[in-house]
Amino acid sequence: MAKHQYTPGQKSPISGEMDIIGPRGGDTGKDRTVIINHPLPPTPKPGQTYQIRERAHNRAGHGK
Repeated sequence: MAKHQYTPGQKSPISGEMDIIGPRGGDTGKDRTVIINHPLPPTPKPGQTYQIRERAHNRAGHGK
């Protein structure tokens, strides 16, 4: 089952760790810590997206 991917600038649905996914769907080995309802930061290269890896261990990690 494919996981939902998020684009840079889109508001983060959760607080926690998000992996950076390459343009062809592969894991780049990089991640970012994000905060709920804040815009996702720019990716290192064009065409990359974000995917949730681990939610925060508090209520902010549950999202809406």
